[in-house]
Amino acid sequence: MVWAWRFEKSDGTETAPAVEPEEFSTQGDAESWIGEVWKDLLDGGAEQVTLFEDGTKIYGPMSLHGDVE
Repeated sequence: MVWAWRFEKSDGTETAPAVEPEEFSTQGDAESWIGEVWKDLLDGGAEQVTLFEDGTKIYGPMSLHGDVE
């Protein structure tokens, strides 16, 4: 299984991440990574992320802003 993030603007359009993601073998690894680099991703233009497992959407979009409703 491969876990991957999709990086998006607030309108849902895909954008290139400011930090190059790894290939993750577990959901926990993917989530730990996003927890470490979310500020850099936000500063680089990504505003939300969606998590996929082998191409299947698991959840998202999840905002990278701290002021989520």
